[in-house]
Amino acid sequence: MRPARPSSRAIGGAAATAAAVAALLLGLTTAPVAPAAPAAGAAPAAAVVHEAENAVISQGAAESNHAGFTGTGFVNYDNLTGSSVAWTVDAAQAGSATLTLRYANGTTANRAMDITVNGAPAATGKAFGGTGAWTSWTTTSLTARLKAGSNTIRAAATTANGGPNVDHLAVETSTTPPPTGGTPVAVNGRLSVCGTKLCNQYGKPVQLRGMSTHGTQWYAQCLTGGSLDALAKDWKADVLRVSTYVQEGGYATDPAKFTNLAHALIDQATARGMYVIVDWHMLDPGDPTYNLSRARTFFTAIASRHKDKKNIFYEIANEPSGVAWSRVKSYAEQIIPVIRNIDGNAPVLVGTRAWSSLGVSEGANESEVVGNPVNASNIMYTFHFYAYSHREEYLNTLSRAADKLPMFVTEFGTQNYAGEGGNDFTMSQKYLDLMASKKISWTNWNYSDDHRSGAVFKSGTCAGDGPWTGTGPLKPAGVWIRDRIRSADNFPTG
Repeated sequence: MRPARPSSRAIGGAAATAAAVAALLLGLTTAPVAPAAPAAGAAPAAAVVHEAENAVISQGAAESNHAGFTGTGFVNYDNLTGSSVAWTVDAAQAGSATLTLRYANGTTANRAMDITVNGAPAATGKAFGGTGAWTSWTTTSLTARLKAGSNTIRAAATTANGGPNVDHLAVETSTTPPPTGGTPVAVNGRLSVCGTKLCNQYGKPVQLRGMSTHGTQWYAQCLTGGSLDALAKDWKADVLRVSTYVQEGGYATDPAKFTNLAHALIDQATARGMYVIVDWHMLDPGDPTYNLSRARTFFTAIASRHKDKKNIFYEIANEPSGVAWSRVKSYAEQIIPVIRNIDGNAPVLVGTRAWSSLGVSEGANESEVVGNPVNASNIMYTFHFYAYSHREEYLNTLSRAADKLPMFVTEFGTQNYAGEGGNDFTMSQKYLDLMASKKISWTNWNYSDDHRSGAVFKSGTCAGDGPWTGTGPLKPAGVWIRDRIRSADNFPTG
C-alpha cells in the first residue's frame, strides 16, 4: 500500500544511522528500568447496564411491544435525523471504557448513529445494520475515554430513518491498573490463536496495541534505550513491530548486520515486557518467493536464538503484491515449517496479497483466503490500511474477514497509502472501534521522525536523542495514536 521508503540521504545521513546501529549491537543503549510492582487486586470491572428506557429520550419513545429486551422496555427512535438517547454514566476514575449498545433493526437499511461522550465524537456514522426482525437483538461496541465522575453518552440518528430500537448501553471500565504481573507479557504469558482470536495464557481473547518501527536500515537512531522506555512506560504499548527490510538497503546488503540488529531489538522489547513482531519487510518485488532462500536463513537464525521467549510473533511476508493468493499461500507453507521445526509455539503472521489488503487493492476480497487457507495452525492473517485512502470497502472487508479468520493489523496509518498528507482521524477511529469490538490487535506505522506525517516524532527528535516522553515531541498523528495506545485492553485473567 506504500511506495518505496526514502534513501538514507533523506533522513540525516548514513553516519548517524550507522552509529545508532553500532550502539544497539554493542548494547550501549540505556538499560531498561525494572517495572514497578503492580497494584493489588487489579481487574476489569463488570459491565454496568444502563437501560435506554430510563435515559433522556429526544424525539423517541419508550416501548415494550417487541419481545427480547432487558429491563422494562426499549427506545423506539422517531424517524428523524437527530433523534437521540442520552445516558448519564459515572466513572470512578478517568480512563478507557468499552461501550456496548444492544439494539434491533427490523429493516434492511443501516440506521447509522453518531456516538458522543461529553459532547466529543467517539464514533461518527456508526453502523446499526438490519438484524432481521425487531425481536432479533444484537450488540455493537466501541472504545472511548471517560472522565472521572459524571459522563454524558449520547447516541443520535444521522439519517431520516432515525435510529434502531435501542435496548441498553453496557459500560465496562477498569477499576485499577492491569492485573498482577505489571507488563503485558507478565500478565498474559505466551499468546496463541484460539478460533478467530488471539488468546492469552488463560485462554481469554486479548487485543494488543503498539507501534511498528520504520526500516531499521534508516531509523535505528530512533530506537534507543530512552525511546523504547518511553514506548513501554509512557505510551504503555503492548507490542513493538521490528521492520527488517529485505531490499532498499536492508537485509540483502548485509544479512549478518541486520539479523544482529533484529536480535538486539527483540532483546530490548523483551526486557521491557513487550511483545515483539519480527517483520520480514518484503515490499518490492512483491512476490515473496523472490526472497525465499533469504527468508529461510533469516527465520532460522531468529527462531534459533529466541525460541524460548514467550513474546515472539513471526511476520513472514510484509506486503505481497502482484501475485495470486495461491503463490503467497505456497510461500507461507514453505516458511512456516522452517520456524515450526525450531519454535513450535509462537504465532506466525501471514501477509495477504495486494499489500496485505486481503486482495482488495487488486480487485479481490477475503473469500480467496477463507476458501483456501494456509495449511498450518496457530497462524493469523495480516491486514494493512491507511485511513485517508482506504475507505468503507476495506473496513467492511476486515470486518467480514475477522468473523472467519484470525486477523492482526500489523500496519496502519491515519494518512494516505504513502503514510503522508493529512490525517483522517474520523475514519481511523471507525477502524479502531471495529478492531476493539472484535479484539483485532494492531501496530501503527511508524515510530520514527521521518518527514512524512505518518511518523510520530517531529523531525530531528531522533538525531537529538529525544525528548521521547509526553506529547511535546510528537506530530499530530503521534499525539492521537499515543492516546489510543495508552487506553489499553483490560487483559482478562480469570
